[in-house]
Amino acid sequence: MYSYLKRNLSFLICLLLVFSFCACGSQTERAEATADPQAGESSTVYVDSMDTFMELRAFGSNRDAALKAAKEEIERLNDMLSIGLEKSEISMVNQQGSGTVSPETAEMIRGALDLYEETDGAFDLTVYPLMELWGFVSKDYHVPTNEELSETLKRIGADRVTLDDVSGAVTLDVGQAIDLGGIAKGYTSQKLMEIFKSYGVQSAIVSLGGNMQCLGTKPDGSAWRIGVKDPFNPEFGLSAIIQIVDKAVITSGGYERYFVDEASGVTYRHIIDPATGYPAESGLSSVSIVTDNGMLGDGLSTALYIMGLEKASNFWREHRDAFDAVLIDNDGNLYVTAGLEGTVSSDSEIRIIR
Repeated sequence: MYSYLKRNLSFLICLLLVFSFCACGSQTERAEATADPQAGESSTVYVDSMDTFMELRAFGSNRDAALKAAKEEIERLNDMLSIGLEKSEISMVNQQGSGTVSPETAEMIRGALDLYEETDGAFDLTVYPLMELWGFVSKDYHVPTNEELSETLKRIGADRVTLDDVSGAVTLDVGQAIDLGGIAKGYTSQKLMEIFKSYGVQSAIVSLGGNMQCLGTKPDGSAWRIGVKDPFNPEFGLSAIIQIVDKAVITSGGYERYFVDEASGVTYRHIIDPATGYPAESGLSSVSIVTDNGMLGDGLSTALYIMGLEKASNFWREHRDAFDAVLIDNDGNLYVTAGLEGTVSSDSEIRIIR
């Protein structure tokens, strides 16, 4: 039998850190910095969706209407994408092996397929059968036999998924199943920024589990400060703080979900390497992606974690215009790509990747 260990809502500590900086300076000073007389006033909405707890905060005159629309968008996307809903678009495709999906779902599938190609398969939307095999879906944890892994790996490979970008027609290979959970929250946070902008909101921040995305600056004009959890003390510790404007910070870590095999004492973490079928053992404990594209950041946080430090560093060098990263290895060493130099603070030594 197995004992299950997973993180609780400790990301709220990071939220408290972030939101505490919103109070810097008087409300009068913040309001005078903009034409909106309510620029320094905020509203917050909490949402339980996409298998995580979410917090949305917006500032300004139209904040309440914007937050209402944002909450409705989260619920709409969850209904389309959730594996746990029998009639969701993704569930229907998995049940039938094919189907026609909405433009939003097609956009995410296309993004996932592009990431598969760009990352040489490190990000793979067909990894879902492996997640089921290990019990990370049902929480009935199970260390697979070699035979079970061999049979399941035959069903893995996004190169066998076809998508017609015009019609939205999707076809899977025999026995395959897809899951957009690896990019859905990043896509959603990006959509929320678009909604906020459409309502004239200029300052907002959202937390969708491990995904943080900010619109503009804080109301006083300063950068947002986002905490990166210490993977060795995720409930209470921070490894670094990143200053950002109009960016997403999306983190994947082995500390997020895992179980311990009581017979062997081995810990198995939920980020599966699609090449081996086993939980990734890359030498990294945490990867945070900083980008203006939430969907990209979500997928890359997983892919770079699977790649490991050397491959992840080389991947960044080839795509440095698209994102930056903060990586923490299993020894606690902190690595920061050069595009973030001067924006990251930490009590640990900061090693710059150039």
